[in-house]
Amino acid sequence: MTTIYSTAGQPAPQSLAGGVFRVLGGWVNGIVTYFAHRHAIQTLSELDDRALRDIGIERSRIESAVRGTVDPDFGRIM
Repeated sequence: MTTIYSTAGQPAPQSLAGGVFRVLGGWVNGIVTYFAHRHAIQTLSELDDRALRDIGIERSRIESAVRGTVDPDFGRIM
């Protein structure tokens, strides 16, 4: 026999503290992501052109590669 509860699909009540922690968590996550991207860009920028070519990144596209920006020409190194 199947039992369906009417409260199963309803969202949990939100408290002010939960909202504050969610906003704070999003802010902290954004800061951590920013610094991780900066570190990756700095590390890739220190590589020589041959090493970058080996991993398929042009020097001018390091930032877009780190940030995951969609680039239709990405990967087409001539």
